[in-house]
Amino acid sequence: MRKSGGLAIPLTIIIAYYAFWTGLTIFLMSRFPGLANYLPFGGVEDLASSNLTGFEPVYTHVDRSILSPNGPVQLLVASIGAAILAVPVSWVFFITSRQSRIGQSFLQTIMILPVVVTGISMIVLNSLALAFSLAGIVAAVRFRFTLNQPSDAMYIFVTIAIGLGAGIGALGVAGVISLVFVLTTLIIWRLEYGKAMSGPFLTMLTRRDPQEDDY
Repeated sequence: MRKSGGLAIPLTIIIAYYAFWTGLTIFLMSRFPGLANYLPFGGVEDLASSNLTGFEPVYTHVDRSILSPNGPVQLLVASIGAAILAVPVSWVFFITSRQSRIGQSFLQTIMILPVVVTGISMIVLNSLALAFSLAGIVAAVRFRFTLNQPSDAMYIFVTIAIGLGAGIGALGVAGVISLVFVLTTLIIWRLEYGKAMSGPFLTMLTRRDPQEDDY
């Protein structure tokens, strides 16, 4: 991460971005109640109330989602929602990156990976057979991806989480994950947390003398 700067403008833009899409969703759902059948919300409640007692595929849930007549539309909306939630994550990478030139392929991965994971999640759902099939396919196709900084792995994990949330119909949860990640990353970057072992609190916490040499 590069040297921190002011957060007033970035935070205003980011919060306005989340507020716009949240307000638009609430407005559309209140104006057109029938849209609730197409919006990917309530997935966590559905999974919690399914009362699974074994590892058998829950085909009824599959019929209600991807195999239902509304399935392709739900997948489209969930994919768009995942892409929308990935945009602020890419902005944070722009803001906090200390690289003089940012790799375009990594930014494209941040934007596209949630969409791909959303589709995979809706296909697999609660089917154990499909999950093992997917694992076999991924194991057969080996690929390597080198990250320039260890912190870059966080962006991969959060985009996967966004895609999983959207894929199971819990776009609200995915939105919370995106928002909390963005705000936490910006705050830690702005405070330069862990940059130096100085200050009375850190001295008291670590029980180290500020003048003590490294060992």
